[in-house]
Amino acid sequence: MVEKQFTVIDATGIHARPASMLVSVANKYQSDVNLIHNDKKVNLKSILGVMSLGIGMGEEFKISTEGSDEQDALEALENTLKSEGLAE
Repeated sequence: MVEKQFTVIDATGIHARPASMLVSVANKYQSDVNLIHNDKKVNLKSILGVMSLGIGMGEEFKISTEGSDEQDALEALENTLKSEGLAE
């Protein structure tokens, strides 16, 4: 399992559009992909799970991946977060 912590830098937080984008990226990989925020863990392959967390600007969250392509999945999600200006 690999994981990495991020801080939201987008003023609107992780709203519908970026959540949809992250779910789309996560679904390209076979590994289990989870998003952890305030001790809640949701499947990052489910937009409802991601939206239920209501992650706002300045808040921290962690992405964990576990499986055969876990490192690739985490790197792709990190690249998406940074390229879209969502988190650092």
